[in-house]
Amino acid sequence: MAVKIRLKRMGAKKSPFYRVVVANSRSPRDGRFIEEIGTYNPLKNPVEFNVDEEKALKWMLDGAKPSDTVRNLFSNVGLMEKLHNAKNVK
Repeated sequence: MAVKIRLKRMGAKKSPFYRVVVANSRSPRDGRFIEEIGTYNPLKNPVEFNVDEEKALKWMLDGAKPSDTVRNLFSNVGLMEKLHNAKNVK
């Protein structure tokens, strides 16, 4: 089963709010997911991004691939660097 970390769109029309979820790559964008690990609100100033770093690292070390947008968000928070360091320690 290919697992992805991606955004699930929530909120009203023209007022998006996203949840960062771990989901099977074949399931729909807003459909079934395995676990919710964070939130992303692009409308706040500054942008509000919260993620459970331990869960995200665990999933990525187990083979989950982040989507391009989630990868950029993780990089801004410094999570991709932590993942790189965790892989080099092993």
